[in-house]
Amino acid sequence: MDVGLRVLAEDGAPALTVERLSGRLGVTKGSFYHHFKGMGGFKQDLLAHFEAECTTGYIERAEQGGGTARDRVERLMRLVLADGEDRPPLEPAMRAWALQDADVRAAQERVDRERIAYLAGLWAAIGPAEDALPTARLLYLVLVGADHVLPPVGAADLREVYALALRLVDRGTT
Repeated sequence: MDVGLRVLAEDGAPALTVERLSGRLGVTKGSFYHHFKGMGGFKQDLLAHFEAECTTGYIERAEQGGGTARDRVERLMRLVLADGEDRPPLEPAMRAWALQDADVRAAQERVDRERIAYLAGLWAAIGPAEDALPTARLLYLVLVGADHVLPPVGAADLREVYALALRLVDRGTT
């Protein structure tokens, strides 16, 4: 599944072919078809893996350390930004694929809702409750948008943006 996400990030959804994937994995096409029951099965498994690794996994790791909501926000920020430093940008590739495929779109919508809901829950404990959902959306849109400007906004610059958001809440100005 990690190879599939890497191929998607590097070359886009059209590169997700049995030939390409079996070649990268060093397996036969027959073995690929047997394991995944074809490309449809692979796509479903890949989307589930994306959600587990890039959403549920981050939330679980942010929660594992315990602490305050602010501690978890800071931990989540470190996790997400550290993972983005050494690999090709997966999020834009997944979102481009979602524009062309209803199954991918449904998965991306679910991921976006879960991520925003988690951030809103944390932010409700940090700042004014009425600002939790709009602030969560703002922080998430910054992350998503950072991959779409050219050149993409790097992790160091995003860290500064998120540090600013935390300073603003400390001042009571969010």
